[in-house]
Amino acid sequence: MHFCRTYPLRACLIYIAAVMAFFIVFPSVDPAVTSIFYDGNGGFPVSKSYLGVKLRYLAVNLVIWAALACLALLIIKMVFPRLKAITDLRAPVFLLSTLILGPGVLVNMILKETWGRPRPRHTELFGGDQPFIGVWPPTNYCESNCSFVSGEGSSSFWLLALTLIVPARFRLPTFIATASLCLIFSANRVAFGGHFLSDTLLSWGCSALVIISVYHMLYVSPRSWAKPQVLENGIARAGIALQRKGKSAGSKLSKGWRSIINALKKV
Repeated sequence: MHFCRTYPLRACLIYIAAVMAFFIVFPSVDPAVTSIFYDGNGGFPVSKSYLGVKLRYLAVNLVIWAALACLALLIIKMVFPRLKAITDLRAPVFLLSTLILGPGVLVNMILKETWGRPRPRHTELFGGDQPFIGVWPPTNYCESNCSFVSGEGSSSFWLLALTLIVPARFRLPTFIATASLCLIFSANRVAFGGHFLSDTLLSWGCSALVIISVYHMLYVSPRSWAKPQVLENGIARAGIALQRKGKSAGSKLSKGWRSIINALKKV
């Protein structure tokens, strides 16, 4: 724990390397875990169950709601630039940037589109027509939206980022709540036959890598632009500039509309 707190980025890289190494040496663990949820007839019962489907939609909606709340905080500041922000604006910037860079770019745009690992339900082991592929090496069996790594696993882990920005007295309950949700949502995707266990564990590492990096940039060793008052002032200036442009565009549109009306009256 001391090492993780002192060197979080190194600890995260060690975690990713250890998980990769484990599943390279013991590739049979992945299908063994997936087989627990397989019915033997080409299906995964959890994927058709009421609870399983509801849990999946809840996982997606929680991430969307959290992202919208962050976006709303920034929009409110831009709409009312002269009012003091209701919270440190590093928080919404931190959460939105880590969501975009982690689950968005690193996981869904890069790894899932290039690694080529077939999902469990698409492999011959579980009713599909493609071979089982381990975590290494990358292949071309899957062309898009592949199994490696889990997008929903990474976004579920992203919820834990809330633990880093809430007041100290709320950190433990926030961690317990978000970690529990992460485990439930991630296990649900494995039970769906959508991802192998290794996809999920490595997706957590990918999200953690981004979260740790951005947190360091914003909170541990903040750049000059990331200091709370500087950031708030910058967003306020952006809001004022947008309002001025909006008024100018509105004025031009109004003049143009009046010209059209006057021209029509003369016809």
